[in-house]
Amino acid sequence: MKGNKMNGLKMSVLCLLVLTGMQTVSAEVGQFDAVLREIERNSTSLAAMTRRTEAQKIGNRTGLAPENPEVELGYLPGIHGGARKDIGISQSFDFPTLYSRRGKLADAQNLSADWQLRSQRMELLLTAEQYCIELVYNNALAALYSRQVDNARDIAEAYNRKLSLGEATRIECNKAALNLTNLENDLKSVNLEINRLKSELKLLNGGQAVEIADTAYSSVMPLPLDFDGWVAEAEAANPDFGYLRQEVEVAKRGVGVSKAMGLPKLSVGYAGEFTPDEGYQGVKIGVSIPLWENRNRVKHARAEVAAAEQTIDDARLRYINRLTFLFEQAKELKGSVARYEEVFSRNSNDELLFKAFKGGELSLLDYLLELEYYFSSYEKLMKTRRDLRMAMAELYAYKL
Repeated sequence: MKGNKMNGLKMSVLCLLVLTGMQTVSAEVGQFDAVLREIERNSTSLAAMTRRTEAQKIGNRTGLAPENPEVELGYLPGIHGGARKDIGISQSFDFPTLYSRRGKLADAQNLSADWQLRSQRMELLLTAEQYCIELVYNNALAALYSRQVDNARDIAEAYNRKLSLGEATRIECNKAALNLTNLENDLKSVNLEINRLKSELKLLNGGQAVEIADTAYSSVMPLPLDFDGWVAEAEAANPDFGYLRQEVEVAKRGVGVSKAMGLPKLSVGYAGEFTPDEGYQGVKIGVSIPLWENRNRVKHARAEVAAAEQTIDDARLRYINRLTFLFEQAKELKGSVARYEEVFSRNSNDELLFKAFKGGELSLLDYLLELEYYFSSYEKLMKTRRDLRMAMAELYAYKL
């Protein structure tokens, strides 16, 4: 009977710890959406990335126009009087095909820069979401330790009074004091971690504070039923792959530019030569045939295409492997959470353990041992929930 009663106490208090940590948040998907949108608006890092992208796009379209015209003037005095005056104006042109292909390459490079910015944005928001998940976990621990510190303080004060009346031993007083000290130190450690996470979020939010008081997580998105189809969807929507696919296109455009650079370069202009007795003027035309300087250029461009295609194949393999691991991990974690909650739902009795101790049903040593068990169980549950949210956040990062 005593064992059944003690097991009932354990389950009841475990249920209390879980339920009290679930009172802050309503069950809805997108718990941190408002915070992430605020960070997206205020982030100085994202603003800097955007400016760099704009500069890069301007740079990609720089140098597409023809070369500058060249003007030559000559004045050659004669030995026996008089002088010769030379005038030359010329303009060089690449073959028209090269201008067209350079323009298309610049367009492809600009689209690649846009995809890279989207990828950087996704990584920044995923980092912010992970900080939010950690913050909720530590908020829950802080709430738990705060309640237990209050209880431990009551116990320590009660034993001091008992010691003065000769109703308790010094050993019991020391145990109560040590329990209070341990809990206070645990609470301080958790509060330090909360402050660190808030500082990280403040940095991501452009120096503006982010307040998240939640002590529990909202409901998570369901796991996909068709995993292979979902992976294909995730890859198609993930900006990392948009960037890699565009880099392949950039490399292919580079092959076209390299081929066009093997075409002749033209120059046209005006030339004049004037002496005191004669004057000559007319049009001059020149052709530059690239026989040596473009050697291996096309071969190199094709190698860049092969490297870009191999890079995306490697990234796809790594991505699928990572998603598979996260998917299986999330399934196991969801099962663990469900098993915890099924047990907890069958027991509910507020402050049962503390009341049992106050009522004399448990000795101080038994109470402290049971309290350690409850702490351990509650932290395991919260860590499981946290790990589940972390896995789901990474699985659905492409939706950010």
